Amino acid sequence: MHWIYYGGRYFTRVVLFLFTRWRVLGRDNIPDEGPLLVAANHLNLADPPIMGCSINRQAMFLAKEELFLHRIQRYIVRNYGAFPVRLGGMNRDALRFAEQWFGRGKAMIVFPEGRRSMEAQMVDAFSGSALIAVRNGVPILPVGIYGTEKITGLTWWLRRPRITVNIGRPFNLPSVNGKVTKKQLMEFTHSIMARISELLPEEYRGQYGGE
Repeated sequence: MHWIYYGGRYFTRVVLFLFTRWRVLGRDNIPDEGPLLVAANHLNLADPPIMGCSINRQAMFLAKEELFLHRIQRYIVRNYGAFPVRLGGMNRDALRFAEQWFGRGKAMIVFPEGRRSMEAQMVDAFSGSALIAVRNGVPILPVGIYGTEKITGLTWWLRRPRITVNIGRPFNLPSVNGKVTKKQLMEFTHSIMARISELLPEEYRGQYGGE
């Protein structure tokens, strides 16, 4: 991994300890080794680096391709541990990368909603995460993150917002014989989001409340 990957995580930890009340629940649920798909809700641009610090494993992200349009930004984002994916879809390069990454026994972090929730509530998710999990037969680690929506404005650090990363138990989607159907992907996606929803306070559950 690039020095930006390790330096970025160190810097994020320093910021979290100094300017937030950061806590991680359920760390014992993280498998020590083996391929793992980490799926979380998404509230703020700060979620990916915070997730990277909360999951004590070497992990890469799938990030929307718009973050890779400009050369300098692309250099930073890619070396921080991100791989581009088409919003609302799953390009072949991303699927191939996921297969290779899991083949090395590594963890990957995804945000199934594909974008930040501007109202701090869960929104409908895309099916890309379920497709990756099914194609590779990897366990899914659901994570609920909340409090990061308070990281806004120039003086947010004065308030030291409480940020919680709640890690659930890993689970596997049912195996599929042959090609997975759109209906199955929708069901699998709903299952993933329901698991994440269980890890969030009721007011954050949005579309997946009452699961």
